[in-house]
Amino acid sequence: MKNFIVTPAPHAHSGDSVRKNMLLVIIALLPAYVVSVIEFGWGALITAAISVAACVLTEWLISRYLLKEQRQTIGDFSAVLTGLLLAFNLPSNIDWWIVVVGAIVAIGVGKMTFGGLGQNPFNPALVGRVFLLISFPVQMTTWPLPKGFATSYLDAETGATPLYYLKHMVKTGDLSVMNQLPELRDAFFGVMGGSLGEVCALALIFGGLLLIITRVITWHIPVSIIATVALFAWIGTPEGMESGQYVAYELLSGGLMLGAFFMATDFVTSPMTAWGKIIFGVGIGFIMMVIRTWGAYPEGMSFAILIMNACVPLLNKLRPQRFGEKKK
Repeated sequence: MKNFIVTPAPHAHSGDSVRKNMLLVIIALLPAYVVSVIEFGWGALITAAISVAACVLTEWLISRYLLKEQRQTIGDFSAVLTGLLLAFNLPSNIDWWIVVVGAIVAIGVGKMTFGGLGQNPFNPALVGRVFLLISFPVQMTTWPLPKGFATSYLDAETGATPLYYLKHMVKTGDLSVMNQLPELRDAFFGVMGGSLGEVCALALIFGGLLLIITRVITWHIPVSIIATVALFAWIGTPEGMESGQYVAYELLSGGLMLGAFFMATDFVTSPMTAWGKIIFGVGIGFIMMVIRTWGAYPEGMSFAILIMNACVPLLNKLRPQRFGEKKK
């Protein structure tokens, strides 16, 4: 009688790999990056190049000399993606050494301290971004205006972002600053000040849909975030402003689209179950709007994602009952 051999899962392979998925996310980010280069010129190129190089170098040094790993992990492109996402959260005119500090914190503290890819509880790029925001608040909130390649790297013309004016209207009820807001068309196509990843909602939506179509991510987190923000903004529309207009500005401004499609959906730091993802997204949208409306900062996406990252172990317990499992 032949032995019946049972092997553990997985029994079938989809052909996916970390390297393939990381490359797909990077490709999905390229349209938004091209727009940021067109709008901010050399600053966008320099900031992204420094961020990616510093992230890759930091991971290589830690793996080689601290962890004594024989096999390097930089070939999976996760460090490249972290560097690109960090750059997307920075103004294009920020000093190069601040970018390096952010990259070291993102990889060294946010990722490698916990054992590397797959073991980090928080999104590494956001760990670096929040560290820089707390440590260098002036540099991190001085936003260049889009002037194309005429923009000087460190001496760019700066101005307030749409979120600053929206927050001012909500807090004071003063609608006189409405004429300072960009046209909704400009907000959609990216002709406004902000970080590299804030400039073009259209390009970010296109990249996000590409990730959903290729099944790199699912729709649950982005849709739940966007729906929550839209509902919150509709309920909290300032008196004297059309609700549709206010909702549109809240959705198209700041890091909402970048966070919803590319950062909250991080494979490692987001829930595994469908209901967990929906609750995760609703939590992010709610916390972000609370910070936008009443917090000290005009934007709250980074803080919201990191707070909900900490809740992921609890959300992962929201799973269907196993067949034959007794109810507790």
